[in-house]
Amino acid sequence: MDRERVLSWTKAERLGLADFLDDLEGADWETPSLCTGWTVHDVVAHLTLSTRTTLPGMVKGMVRARGDWERMEFDAARRRAADFGPAELIAQFRETAASTRRAPLSAPLDPLVDVLVHGQDIARPLGRVRPTPQEQTIAALEHVLASPFYGARKRLRGVRLVATDANWSRGEGQDEVRGPAGDLLLLATGRAAGLTGMSGPGAERLGRVL
Repeated sequence: MDRERVLSWTKAERLGLADFLDDLEGADWETPSLCTGWTVHDVVAHLTLSTRTTLPGMVKGMVRARGDWERMEFDAARRRAADFGPAELIAQFRETAASTRRAPLSAPLDPLVDVLVHGQDIARPLGRVRPTPQEQTIAALEHVLASPFYGARKRLRGVRLVATDANWSRGEGQDEVRGPAGDLLLLATGRAAGLTGMSGPGAERLGRVL
């Protein structure tokens, strides 16, 4: 995947999400997101960290969290959410939309995955629609399925994914799941909300494990 193309996609998605966040009201920021235990405020704070996390800071956070990656991410997001209000976080997010920096150990496509998925983590609980662009979503989905970081290989073992809004499918399992690519991306990253509107025998199976 061409690096400049990915950077362009990521910048556009970040700016689009920043505009989306501008329209949220005060109570929206305290709404639980699709990330268990995280509010919308927490998720936005987390998004601002992807261009600001350093390797020493990450190591320190892992020590604090006793090696628990998810705990480290949650603690960092909560601390930042406590330090900055919504308007400040939106401004920070917008300012670094074109940044080439990314979190230590992450791949070039990870920031795109981050903003696409977390955009849904925010929008769906608020009852709002945030469309996901097809080409970018498919690229993100391919990356998630190939990366060991997201756990998709184990989660989706024996399942064949088929996009209903794109000419795309992956997997050779007998249990087929059909749905929009954006929902398949949510499933691949472990979000049960992606099952909404899904069809196929694999959907029931995934509903038991997500």
